[in-house]
Parts: sequence; structure tokens; C-alpha cells
Amino acid sequence: MDLSAINPVLLVASLMVAATPLLLAAIGELVVEKAGVLNLGVEGMMITGAICGFAISVETGSPWLGFIAAAIGGAILSLLFVLMTQVALANQVASGLALTLFGLGLSALMGQSYVGIKPPAMGRLDLPVLSDLPVVGPILFSHDPILYLGILLTGAVWWVLKYSRAGLILRAVGENHDAAHALGYKVIRIRVLAILFGGACAGLGGAYISLIRVPQWTEGMTAGVGWIALALVVFASWKPWRALLGAYLFGGVTVVQLNLQAAGVAIPVEYLAMSPYLITILVLVILSADKSGAPAALGRSFHASH
Repeated sequence: MDLSAINPVLLVASLMVAATPLLLAAIGELVVEKAGVLNLGVEGMMITGAICGFAISVETGSPWLGFIAAAIGGAILSLLFVLMTQVALANQVASGLALTLFGLGLSALMGQSYVGIKPPAMGRLDLPVLSDLPVVGPILFSHDPILYLGILLTGAVWWVLKYSRAGLILRAVGENHDAAHALGYKVIRIRVLAILFGGACAGLGGAYISLIRVPQWTEGMTAGVGWIALALVVFASWKPWRALLGAYLFGGVTVVQLNLQAAGVAIPVEYLAMSPYLITILVLVILSADKSGAPAALGRSFHASH
């Protein structure tokens, strides 16, 4: 066992990378749930984004086009959820689970010819003086642009929900859709836009895994990150900055257990691999006793005839 092989600077830098797909998916789902919709299809939208982004990136040679395709792919898959829950008024939980199963199957089919191919690399956003700073430089200023996009998106969603008129309307729809409808707001339209935003964010998170975190395509490579993102929204009490903290906690535990495996710690690999999920569940149990942040109309369908 050689713990000295673990570099703390690299550990923190890779923690941020591990947290980013989770953060992107969680922020998207947070907006969806704020609108009063529970979409359990995050995993399906992430894996679809992962293969759409990977395929387009390989075919065009541009990771940026790959990420745009991933956002579009995730949003298109979320349209299925829109049709089922907002048009046909199907059960949201069952529809979300169906979406995940469909996404996993579709991505496996689409990705058959991409196994073993390496995608084009995305450049790092090296900031001239800041990137060269000792310790702080590699941790904060030597990452890919999408990592910073995730943090900016968190700040933007927080601001919109807290201070803008659009955020107020979104929260009103999530709290009491009948009252929002009575005030003249288009409840279905607002929820559809929120669901599409959530799908696009999940798609971006999936592509981050296949293009940056693990630059390759393997079937089912999201490996439960979508489910953790769903749990994270609850852990964050539907607050964006807490989602950021939660994503970094999960990312940290993931990276630490990988480093411990590499250092040859005398703990069975299976236990180490389980640890991020166990710790996330434990934190959820401790913190989710307070349900005060949950939108009152979460999971309830809106009937336009009301």
C-alpha cells in the first residue's frame, strides 16, 4: 500500500471533473422539478447524450459540435416524456422509468460501431498567468470549458429562480399549477420548456462522460450517475448551490476510492466501488428529513380543463 502515490492537487482537479456530469444533470433536473414535474428518465437522457455527442464528435472531428448534438439528443428524448406526461397525462414515475430503459437500449444500438474508437480531444482553457500559479493553477484554472460552463449554469439557474420573473413563474407552476393557470400562465408550455432544458443538461452531462472524463464509448457507461443526480436534487433541497456542493462530494468520494484502489489499499475493490453510492445515500438520509424545499405540486399532472 503506497498512499504517497496520491497527489492531492491532481486529486482535487480530478474531483471537479468527476463532479461535472453529475452537476449538469442535477441542475437540469432541479429546474424540471421546480416546475412540478418528476422526470426519472435522467439516466436514459444522459446515456443518449453520451452516444449522440460521441458519434457527432468522431464524425465531424469537433468536440463542440458533439456537445451541441448531445444537448439536442437529450432534449429530443425528453420530448417523449413530454408527450407521455403533458399530452397523454401518463404517470410521471412510470414514464420516466420507461424513458431510462428506452435510452439505455437506444444508445446501445447506436453505439455498436463506435466501441474502441477514441474521440477528438477538447482543449483545456489555460488562462495565461492563472494556470501557472502553484497548487491553485492546476486545481482551478486548467480545465476544459464545459466544467466552467457547469459552474456558470449553476449560478445562472440560481439567479433566474431567485430574482427573475421567469423563475417566479416557474416556481408558481411547481407550487400550485391551478393558481398559476388561473392567473393566465401557460402551465403546460412552461413545464415543456423546463423538461426540454432538463433533457439538454442531462445530454451534456452524458457527453462529458464519453468525451472528456472517459474519452471512449462503452455500453451503459453512465453507470447510475443519472440516478445519483436525481437523489442529489433532493439532497440539495432544490437549491442550485447545494447541488454543486453535493456533486463535488460525490465526485470527491469517487476519485478518492479510485486512488485508494490504485494505491493498493487492503479493502476489497467492490467495497471501494460501492462507497460513493453508500455515502451519497447516507448523506441523503441525514439531510432529507427536511422536505421544506420540495415544490408542492411535484409529480402531479395538470389538466387543462381545470
